[in-house]
Order: sequence, then structure tokens, then C-alpha cells
Amino acid sequence: MTVKVRIRKGDNVVIIAGKDKGKTGIVSARADDGKRLLIAGVNMVKKHVKPNPQAQQEGGIISKEASIHISNVMILNPVTQKCDKIKFKIVEQDGKTKKVRCFASSGEMIDA
Repeated sequence: MTVKVRIRKGDNVVIIAGKDKGKTGIVSARADDGKRLLIAGVNMVKKHVKPNPQAQQEGGIISKEASIHISNVMILNPVTQKCDKIKFKIVEQDGKTKKVRCFASSGEMIDA
């Protein structure tokens, strides 16, 4: 079974639900199951860390990014500066067919 990867690492996205609704950020990683994303500077949580003298690590409270479910984000269209859906088109280049991601509103290709 092939999985349609609508949002990829490096995409600029908008948070559409949750405590960070309306914020934008760049996807820095995807979880192993493919349903959760890490977005730079968004969904920051506090973590209490014990000191570890063997690893030269101090204890305290650190801020780190938590993952967000993929259903709570949408890709940002740079032309309209609004969130947009993603469609797939089959394009023929150099005699080969290729499946590319496009914005649903304008039909403009995301992957050039």
C-alpha cells in the first residue's frame, strides 16, 4: 500500500487546532508512524530533567517541542498567505509520468 505524504519535512505549515492555533512553523521531523509532526518553535512543553553527572548534564526544567497530530496542521500557500489543501496531479516530464503535490485552490505545484 502506498501512502500519500501530503505534508513533508521542510514544509511551511499553519496550526489549525489546539493551544497554538494560528501559529506558523516549518516541519522539522515526522514520527515513525507518519501521523505526528515536530514543528520548530510550536507546541512547546516543559520537561523536568534530573541531573546526570556522567553525561555532564545539568538538571532543571527545559522547554522542548512536542509533536502535533497531522490533522491539526495545514500547508501554508506562500502566494495567498493562507492555509490550503493539497491535491495530487500526474505530470509528464521528459517522457516519464510523475506524481506531484499541488495546492487545491490554485493548482500550483508545490514540488517543482
